[in-house]
Amino acid sequence: MTTSPETPEFSLPEYEGNPFIARLPPLRSQRQLVDALAARPEYHAQERGYAASLRKHCIMRLGRYFEPLERQIQLADRFGMLLRQGYIGRNPLTHDYIRHLQNGAERIETKSLTIPTRQPVENTATSFALAGCSGIGKSKAIEKVLHQYPQCIQHTEPFSLLQITWLKLDCPHQGSPKQLCINFFSAVDRLIGTNYFNWYGSRRASVDEMMVHMAHVANLHALGALVIDEIQHLNKTKIGPDALLNFLVTLVNTIGVPVILIGTLSAIPLLQENFRQARRASGLGSLIWDRMSKGKAWDYFIDQLWRYQWTSVPTEISPEIRDVLYDESQGILDIVVKLLMLAQLRVVSIGEVRLGPEVLTAELLRKVAREDFRIVRPMLDALRANDTKALLKYDDLLPLQAHVNQVLASAVATPLPDVVRMPVVVEPVDEPIQDDGTDAIRKALCSLGVAADVAQVLISEAKVLNPSADPLLLMAAISERLVMRPVKVRKPQAPKPPKVAEPLAQDLRHIVALGKQAGQSGYESLLAAGLVKPPLLDLAA
Repeated sequence: MTTSPETPEFSLPEYEGNPFIARLPPLRSQRQLVDALAARPEYHAQERGYAASLRKHCIMRLGRYFEPLERQIQLADRFGMLLRQGYIGRNPLTHDYIRHLQNGAERIETKSLTIPTRQPVENTATSFALAGCSGIGKSKAIEKVLHQYPQCIQHTEPFSLLQITWLKLDCPHQGSPKQLCINFFSAVDRLIGTNYFNWYGSRRASVDEMMVHMAHVANLHALGALVIDEIQHLNKTKIGPDALLNFLVTLVNTIGVPVILIGTLSAIPLLQENFRQARRASGLGSLIWDRMSKGKAWDYFIDQLWRYQWTSVPTEISPEIRDVLYDESQGILDIVVKLLMLAQLRVVSIGEVRLGPEVLTAELLRKVAREDFRIVRPMLDALRANDTKALLKYDDLLPLQAHVNQVLASAVATPLPDVVRMPVVVEPVDEPIQDDGTDAIRKALCSLGVAADVAQVLISEAKVLNPSADPLLLMAAISERLVMRPVKVRKPQAPKPPKVAEPLAQDLRHIVALGKQAGQSGYESLLAAGLVKPPLLDLAA
């Protein structure tokens, strides 16, 4: 019987007899990787009949949505190759791993990573870089790939060892190798309960000492791959990127630990600065993830995403909606997912107040993008115009996630009238009175120190701009008004302390007035009171 390459029993000769590789998950086909990487939210058609307050929470499931495409499968394939190839040169059963440890001990004695060692070891480690526009899904994709492998593996036979398969760190904002070492020791301590930070992470230790100990700990626990995210932070360092990049290259060349660098497009010049960096970053071929273009892959992603609707009646997708989704997201997956979330939250909230139909339209999608994506609007405009200089300026889209989280929280937490409450039987009237939600807005403004009359003016101005009186739109308009021209909040002034009146007997005016009544001049009155000195002639007498 022929063994299928997709069965766990299948292995390559170079992988056999290596305990570090044997405990890794079996190799998977691309179809198996799609199923393993996908994170599709739970969805049931009957949930569309739930109350609006429940459906809003169902919509939030889209925040964890992940649909693997060709580029994510390619990333998973390359990581599997990099991990296993790096372990070939560190096989503990062929003494390669022991030689690495002996070399590490020599480096600790000399406090240098670059000294020639007495135990030559074949280095099979390589590396690659992943760069792309922020929001395209690089960090999320690598996290999905990493979690396909157990991070720690305990070996008991034929040796006792706690293997760390992978470790992911963020690049220090200052680009300091010392800070990277400190972050490394802290991460290992949290993961396996060691005390490396207290042993080797002292502020008094030199950078060379820390780097030597970090390399030794990486070898001691057979670190399979080190992932450094946000590598574009090196652009803003005062000391320059060379120190940290040289250290990472040393990890690959001398220690044999594969390194993966992840960053935005502005990180590409860092990796191309010299031949050595570019060669190592292209060990398995660098991956450049640009925004998605219109095509089969984009249509597939939109079709899969559009199925998750929690409106009372699902909206069929149209060519116009497809065009709007691409135009407002410019092919950035994270933005198009958040746009669908925000649009559903908006239409469900409006339907809860007006009791009208919940329909996703092209106009609604554009309005939501225009109002809720103000922060990233310049960046999207730069993508739309394909302005290279502007793209470098707006390369970092980190504020997007924080801004979207704030908008989502506001959309869920904004108090709305309880329209689901059972009506009370009363005499019929011509026009039922409904609370339009302004009372909650007024109370919120007053709690922030805005006077009641000023709050009413702000609400009135917002209603003029938004005749629909949707509480979400009113709050957005008022927030924008306060940011552009802040309303001065009156602070209670502390009462001034009353002036302490001087004793009446010491008042010069009172003394002079009494002297005049007695027929004395002002001088004589002050002289008699002892407030002026007597003439020198009188003193001499």
